[in-house]
Amino acid sequence: MLARRHERLVVAVLVVLFLVSFLLLARRFYYTHSELSPRTGGTYIEGSVGEFQPLNPWFTVQNDVNRDIVSLVFSGLLRYNPETESIEPDLATLRVSPDAKTYTLTLREGLLWHDSTPDAPHPVTPDDVLFTYRTIMDPDFPNPILRQNFEGVSVEKVDARSVRFRLEQSYSFFPSNLTIGLLPARLFEGVPVRLLRDTTDFGFKPIGAGPYAFRSFVQTERSSEVTLERFPQPGSAPFYLQRIILRIFPDYGTLLTDVRNLDGIRVVPRNPQGDPIVPQSFVLHRYSLPQYVALFFNLDRPMLQDRQLRLGLQLGTNKRKVVEHINEQEIVDTPLLEIDTSDWRYQFDAKAAQGALFASDWNLPEKVRLQRLLEQRDANTAGPLTISPVVLMDTGAVLSITGAFAVSGTGYTLNGRPVMAHPTLTGAWLGTLTADGTTGSLVVGLNVVRLTRNGTVLDSAYVMRTPHTAEYRRAIEEQRLVDAFLRSKSDDVPDDEKLAIASLTVDQGMLRRRLASDPRDIRVNDQGQRLAIRLLTSPSPQVYAEVAQEISRQWRELGVLVSVEVPETSAEFEQRMLKRDYDVLLFGQSLLDNLDSYPYWHSSGVQRLVGGSASLRLDAYNLSQYTSQRADHLLKVIRETTIDRERDEALASLRTEIAHDVPAIFLYSPFYTFAVSPDVSGVSLGSLSLHSDRLLRLQQWYVRSKRSLKPDTSWLSFVPWILRGAPEPEPVPNDE
Repeated sequence: MLARRHERLVVAVLVVLFLVSFLLLARRFYYTHSELSPRTGGTYIEGSVGEFQPLNPWFTVQNDVNRDIVSLVFSGLLRYNPETESIEPDLATLRVSPDAKTYTLTLREGLLWHDSTPDAPHPVTPDDVLFTYRTIMDPDFPNPILRQNFEGVSVEKVDARSVRFRLEQSYSFFPSNLTIGLLPARLFEGVPVRLLRDTTDFGFKPIGAGPYAFRSFVQTERSSEVTLERFPQPGSAPFYLQRIILRIFPDYGTLLTDVRNLDGIRVVPRNPQGDPIVPQSFVLHRYSLPQYVALFFNLDRPMLQDRQLRLGLQLGTNKRKVVEHINEQEIVDTPLLEIDTSDWRYQFDAKAAQGALFASDWNLPEKVRLQRLLEQRDANTAGPLTISPVVLMDTGAVLSITGAFAVSGTGYTLNGRPVMAHPTLTGAWLGTLTADGTTGSLVVGLNVVRLTRNGTVLDSAYVMRTPHTAEYRRAIEEQRLVDAFLRSKSDDVPDDEKLAIASLTVDQGMLRRRLASDPRDIRVNDQGQRLAIRLLTSPSPQVYAEVAQEISRQWRELGVLVSVEVPETSAEFEQRMLKRDYDVLLFGQSLLDNLDSYPYWHSSGVQRLVGGSASLRLDAYNLSQYTSQRADHLLKVIRETTIDRERDEALASLRTEIAHDVPAIFLYSPFYTFAVSPDVSGVSLGSLSLHSDRLLRLQQWYVRSKRSLKPDTSWLSFVPWILRGAPEPEPVPNDE
């Protein structure tokens, strides 16, 4: 009996061992021949810094937080694809006429607005398209910047699913304008166009036709929270994430207090060393946008109309130091971001900068002073009148002057005082100059002494009079430096003994040798005015102020006095920018997905400063007030041509034109960091044109996954796999 019980126990143990071994082998087989794939469901929570405002695709230009939400709630006829860097169909397909003046779009079948229910569907129709775009074209539309994109454009309904846009002129970038989110006409019935910005009811409960529907907005003590739910549309790409929660914090410090509950962080700031301020557990995605930060010369300012001055400032701007100072990387040399700049000719060159400035109307005081001394010396050494350039004379003293000039007849005077034949020297003359304040006497400072006969000037000379011994010694030393400078022009003088202008400085109005501790003098013009420039920049982002100070330091070495002006508020800055109240503006511009430079450099974008503040145009993007018929023509060609060769040739010519004219100094393109939790898979950004474009590939993101056998494998392969000999055990991955 005991033996049978023992046998049964052994058998049971063997069976258990067999089952355990079988299950382990089965598990190993499964993980070896299976793969993870995304699974629908889950919630993605992202944090950002900003301010939530009523949502409307028409009014999101200045609010990046709203752009993110709008890009998910609203869809346009077309959309930008960050992967292919092209415009592709979204709610509609596109057909373009050969002359690029007619654009026909056909809506996909079965499209619905988010307020649809099974009993009351709300379809997207061509009437909604007409409403969206005709509203933008209305003269009362309260966003003139957006309205400008549709000047000379008309839209009409073709049939139950199609609309047609007609352009007065060809515009190759027009498809980009059709990415604006559509709005449902039914929800805006009776609302005057001029009051559309005030439709807050819709703004806090928006209805769109995008991949996600707006579900709620909640204000908490630390943040504002927007919840979006997946809204499938017929024919749209599948999305895995069921819910998106966007938390908006007032500042980054507050965001970090909730970082454990976040799956992503939009635009992570950096510390002074350039490192992202984010927990190490996050995966970082760095990207840049088609943007550049530049120094825009206000060409309405007379002093900045001097091209040599602008060129000198460009050559003297060390962009590498600028980007290193603020931990950026990508230097920009042209506003045409799609072309190569590796052979840029106006790179930093301190010597060339001084050469360009030497040819400008602005010179260093030592150069101006030396030039005047040389001119005075030439006058003093030519002609019959010879006189010392510097004299030490107290008030009441008399200076006797002689010269080898045969005085014959009468009528000779020296500064109005009679000149006589020298009583002891044959063929010489004698004159006197006093310091008693009478007519013709020498005054303290520079004097012009004239030898005349009967009112006709025979010769002139310059003499400086001083009653002070110390000043006299400095003036004599100055004359010695002039002698040394003239001798330096001779090839007989060794290079290490030659005296250059750069070795001199002006101290108390006179030249002396420059010391290492001497600051660079401020340049002056012929009228003695100093070269002083007001550099305006925005209070946001704060890095602009740092860049401005670095530019101020660099230009100070060129002899330019720069005063950096940073208004306290963005509103004050915007007003000054609109009024062109600056000499130089440090600011950034974005070319968006079409890389169109036309608004920024065509003369139509110049601000016409007439008629007061009421006449200022918000869409006057030409911040340099740059006008060039050649550039205007090239910009027009780039906009209108559909031939790649013509466009490339025009871009190359425009690059050369702008480089020659120097309307601005292009500095760098900023990079940004997006942080995402490792629990979120499938994140790939591509080439973004806006921060919100990172969400254009959201259909690839997922937080849930499932494991299944590979397509070419089944459980029927299990036994052959065992017979071949199972591979060595591998670490078993953790399923999500």
